[in-house]
Amino acid sequence: MFKKKPNIKPLSPLRSSDRRKIADQIIANYGIEVPKNETVEAEGDDQTSTAIGLGALRNSLLPDNSLSARFTTTAGPNLKQVSGTIYVGAHPGEEQRILWIKHEERLYPTVYTLWHNPRIVPLLHTPEVVLRKLRGGADLMTPGLARGPPFPSKATKDAVVAVASLENPSVPMVVGACEIDVSALRQVQGAKGHAVRGVHWDGDEVWAWSTSGKPGGNAPEHIEGWDIEDEASDMSREVEGLHLEDPEEAPENGQDDGGVALDGTTERAHNDFVDGEDAPPYEKVDVEDKELSTKGNETFLPPGGFHTNDINPEIDEIFRKSFLYGLQHHKNTRKDDPHHGLEFPIPQSLVVSNLILPYLPISTPAQATSLQIKKTSWKNAKKFIKTMDKEKLLKSKDRSGGETVVMDIDFEDHAIVDFIPYRLPKKDTSGADTGGVGGSKAIAAGGSSSDDSVGQQLKKIVLFRPKEKLAPIFEASNSSVKHLYLPAELRPIITSYIETENLVSTTNKRLVNLNPILANAVFDGRSSMDREVLAKGSVPRDALIERILESCSPFHAILRNEESRDEVKAKAGQAPKVQIVLETRSGNKTVTKVSGVEAFYINPQTLAEELQKACASSTSVGQLVGSSPKNPVMEILVQGPQKDVVCTALEKRGVNRHWIEVADKTKGKKR
Repeated sequence: MFKKKPNIKPLSPLRSSDRRKIADQIIANYGIEVPKNETVEAEGDDQTSTAIGLGALRNSLLPDNSLSARFTTTAGPNLKQVSGTIYVGAHPGEEQRILWIKHEERLYPTVYTLWHNPRIVPLLHTPEVVLRKLRGGADLMTPGLARGPPFPSKATKDAVVAVASLENPSVPMVVGACEIDVSALRQVQGAKGHAVRGVHWDGDEVWAWSTSGKPGGNAPEHIEGWDIEDEASDMSREVEGLHLEDPEEAPENGQDDGGVALDGTTERAHNDFVDGEDAPPYEKVDVEDKELSTKGNETFLPPGGFHTNDINPEIDEIFRKSFLYGLQHHKNTRKDDPHHGLEFPIPQSLVVSNLILPYLPISTPAQATSLQIKKTSWKNAKKFIKTMDKEKLLKSKDRSGGETVVMDIDFEDHAIVDFIPYRLPKKDTSGADTGGVGGSKAIAAGGSSSDDSVGQQLKKIVLFRPKEKLAPIFEASNSSVKHLYLPAELRPIITSYIETENLVSTTNKRLVNLNPILANAVFDGRSSMDREVLAKGSVPRDALIERILESCSPFHAILRNEESRDEVKAKAGQAPKVQIVLETRSGNKTVTKVSGVEAFYINPQTLAEELQKACASSTSVGQLVGSSPKNPVMEILVQGPQKDVVCTALEKRGVNRHWIEVADKTKGKKR
């Protein structure tokens, strides 16, 4: 259906009530069992246990801060018009992707949803050579079915199913709908007709879509929950009920006829795991490789299911150790600096984003979901700082507006000096001097270690292209009006023309006498100043140069790091600015909208992720209303009045304050 790129309208945030309603509809339609919290269930509170499990399941199927948008496309040989709704969300540690497709009142999961939610639909298999055809838009024919009969009992007519290859049987790559009752098939050899109609697959335009413009995500090597080895017992029971009518027609030489071996043995085509995956990613200090949670909070532990435990003190201890780790790391790596690389006062948002989050021992999405400040006993950064103040680790101060800042840190405290650091999970980073923290330079700057825009140097240059009517002026110095010039380059060209034509006034060398070319090309007589200059017959040299600049077409170029002017293609018009808009929504709630960062080599999605951590609030990325679908401009929406935090994040990426324009609509004025 999505072999051709669909036309997607601007995304809009999904209300929490609508998100829960859609998630409940998915659970009901697909018959998904709601997991229960073992700890709460053991205490005899079944209702609370079910509520916790339901919340976790909803978040897994359709995460918080999900977005929705209408789409239109064409499908089939007759290019039939197809329309529907897409639901966009981000699983922990990943960027926003299309998770669900609603077409004709039916919700189809995408491969991104299936990779995080095993067994929500029946899984069928086919050889890799056939799967390649399916990923090109073809339907799966009945003879192409493998590893059966028997087939999954839920693979009935019109049921939504997933398809994986025999070579990688635990990773769904195609989503479709059954054209026939596949579960009732007792033989596929010699059968004819369509078995599964393809709707979406790994490699189509839905898979490739993202808010940041990055290509689609790579499929995992292996997914535990989809592992067909786990279904061996169920399959063997169904095999016992089968009866082979004609044993004489059994395939010779052990060739496979599309069925399964009755002994139940199955060999994997290749190793399911990447090299080195059996080794632990880091040395742990009282941190188990599992999801951590607080009692009553909704959590998600992929891929093996859902789990919650009452271990609030453990999360508190992890956050405290991460804070000590961050302080010790700054002390050891910046010994010559009196403040060890920190600038006081430190806002509470930067304490979390710079001194805690980069040092959390996170290696799985489940841990990333659990290790959040809101799931500690402090609930927010302010209370955490107050606690550290009581322990004499730092000095804090309350400011107007309810914000708490750190005024000083005691780097000689025994808790910091005696802290034993642990090894953090490895992260992809270009620097070799990270000190084991996955990009210390980026972290010191308050950004992500994978964000190459952090620390970049930007230079904005203004260029001018002369119009054709100015050609005689430029020909005098063998210059072309088709080239772009800096203001400093235009002055000698104009001076050369003045001297060549002997236009310097004999009474005042600062004045230039007008000739017919200057009078017609530069001064058109429309303004009072033009009429005055034409009447006098002369003009000051600086005023003439300024007027010629105004007659030229403006261009601009933004140079990054060591780029030269010749390496960057200049764009027409005035240089852009990052737009920050503060406005009020839903009564008294303030939101901050940021747009135009792409021109400064900044990925909107990556910046939104940092702002989410720095502001300790929700963020979303969607297409700016009114921007071109071919060249979309993305808009970041941050909850709360976060102008200063946004400006700080932009400055770390080389954006000058003069290149930022702030419009505060909450006060009805622009500044």
